[in-house]
Amino acid sequence: MGVFTFENESTSPVAPARLYKALALDADNLIPKINDSIKNVENVAGNGEPGTIKKITFVEGGKEFYVKHQIDGVDKDNFEYNYSIVEGLPLPDSCEKISIETKLVAASNGGSIVKLIVKYFTKGDAQLNEEGVKIGKEKSEGFFKSVEAYLLANPSYN
Repeated sequence: MGVFTFENESTSPVAPARLYKALALDADNLIPKINDSIKNVENVAGNGEPGTIKKITFVEGGKEFYVKHQIDGVDKDNFEYNYSIVEGLPLPDSCEKISIETKLVAASNGGSIVKLIVKYFTKGDAQLNEEGVKIGKEKSEGFFKSVEAYLLANPSYN
């Protein structure tokens, strides 16, 4: 098995506590309201703590797909949320899983610094499809920007 790691750091004008709540704690309820392609989010197993499996059903190009996330870590005090994509459309055939480690840090302007580490765990000696990684990154960034836009447009969301 190979592990391919990508790190990214970006900024957001949204404070870490609000951003963390939207992305990690309230995502099951908030995300389907924000993103029309998300049909629903359901817990398949667990209660939101590490080990929980979530199934996210979405529509793309008129077809219904799903992805399953396994929560690997939740640290509310340090605004960290880690999960793995373990099944579904975004998971390439060449990968066993994709792990995403997210940490939000307060920025000097009152916003957040978003630190992201993505690890692709490939099967055997399989190589990554760079185009697939690029598409996944673009979708992830689009999703993040939609959450950020919602929070900026709804200052009463706490």
